[in-house]
Amino acid sequence: MVAETVLTPADLIWPLFVTSGSGVEEPIATLPGVSRWSVDLAVARAREARDLGIPCLALFPNTPPELRTADGREALNPDNLMCRAIGAIKDAVPDIGVLTDVALDPYTAHGHDGLVDAAGYVLNDVTAELLVGQALTQAAAGADIIAPSDMMDGRVGAIRTALEAGGHVNVQIMAYAAKYASAFYGPFRDAVGSRGLLKGDKKTYQMDHANAEEALREVALDLAEGADTVMVKPGLPYLDIVRRVKERFEVPVFAYQVSGEYAMIEAAVAAGAGERDALVLETLLAFKRAGCAGVLTYHAAHAARLLAG
Repeated sequence: MVAETVLTPADLIWPLFVTSGSGVEEPIATLPGVSRWSVDLAVARAREARDLGIPCLALFPNTPPELRTADGREALNPDNLMCRAIGAIKDAVPDIGVLTDVALDPYTAHGHDGLVDAAGYVLNDVTAELLVGQALTQAAAGADIIAPSDMMDGRVGAIRTALEAGGHVNVQIMAYAAKYASAFYGPFRDAVGSRGLLKGDKKTYQMDHANAEEALREVALDLAEGADTVMVKPGLPYLDIVRRVKERFEVPVFAYQVSGEYAMIEAAVAAGAGERDALVLETLLAFKRAGCAGVLTYHAAHAARLLAG
């Protein structure tokens, strides 16, 4: 009766990994309980999400190795894995929201989020041009929310301008505005097939985890360029950033409870060091208490069932 914070399934976004084939489920060893799904089975997960009261899915493709190139051109293919998944889900479950990742790392042979020069340095401006094309391709396939996760400067404004010019005026942008160069992303790279491809690191374009004021500057830039909502990533280690962003800007702030966070909970459960249901609900409630409008979490379906119980 006196609880100040309430968690519901409507607060959750469920990330799904999509893979090639039909009837395919590929368990991910470093993410126990999480799988890659072929498009037909991703549609089944969309129906499950709708029935659980989860309003939105976040899609990430596991692009086949033979389609990964230095320039990431598969990102612009209107018949790529991501676009096929978007179209199939929106056709079958039109009332579920579809959030799509805009970045080149699932498509590049080198594993970076953008194009690189001969020295391996990520090139901001030419990457941003490609990201615009990727965003338009996904919007045309039926995406409801475009989520640039690449951390290139200026890309939100360029994408917003292109969406408006292309007639996609109702497509939202959820900017990964404060995305840190974190050690918590390892299992995700397994899930999208980029583990082992990355040359160097992503510290030239993702944020230093020592910085908080920089996060506020990054959020301010993305909002000024036309972002509808913003995201902080990773999640629990950065709840102070969530709170500062919420208090400073008074806009919807989302957080991503990333793969490493999920894996730690599952490892604790496997070791007998904690109880899954309690750990899941307590951590998700912490996001809401810090000021999140919603949370991307691999525990979304499990949490929704607990909340309905």
